[in-house]
Amino acid sequence: MRIVTWNLWWRFGPWQERRKAILAVLRELDPDVVGLQEVWDAGGENLAVWLAGELDLHCAWAPSPDPGRWQRRIGDDGVGIGNAVLSRWPVRERAVLRLPAPPELDDGRLALYARLDAPGRPVPFFTAHLTSQVHASAVRCEQVRALARFVDAHRRAPPSRPSSPVTSTPGRTPTRSVSSAATGPRPPCPAWSCSTPGSTPIRRPRP
Repeated sequence: MRIVTWNLWWRFGPWQERRKAILAVLRELDPDVVGLQEVWDAGGENLAVWLAGELDLHCAWAPSPDPGRWQRRIGDDGVGIGNAVLSRWPVRERAVLRLPAPPELDDGRLALYARLDAPGRPVPFFTAHLTSQVHASAVRCEQVRALARFVDAHRRAPPSRPSSPVTSTPGRTPTRSVSSAATGPRPPCPAWSCSTPGSTPIRRPRP
């Protein structure tokens, strides 16, 4: 299974040109599952839904319930933000967790769960958008603990596939918290501890 996770940088910068570049990269990578953060939604158009249509993938979308801080940064209160999962297989179940944050840092970030009807057995997949401020390591640690509980509550077909662009390095919090949180006998692990440098992903044969 080939998995991609990508923070799309919402409507910051040259977003009109960037959408075509995003599509080109995903088309070249040919992933089975994609976890997306900072997806924009505006005027009846949604970037994740558009990508799914162009790539012939299924889509699960979760809008932030509190996008106001994001909208003020670009001066447009008509643009939504959220997480999405794109999948080669149908999404049979979904759930959303609003990640905890103190009021001064809470900008409506989410974790999204999607249960994918993959061949052989269903796959529970998660994508999360953690607080990014450099000084907010303690907040990220709390968000990761909440994410671990969320994964444990919905993980019924191991292995789980957490997806989040966490800004830390192996051995440091909050990444270490994912593997050490009390989430049952099979806690999720950081991707680098489950892979071999230079290895080639095992691919499912295409129909």
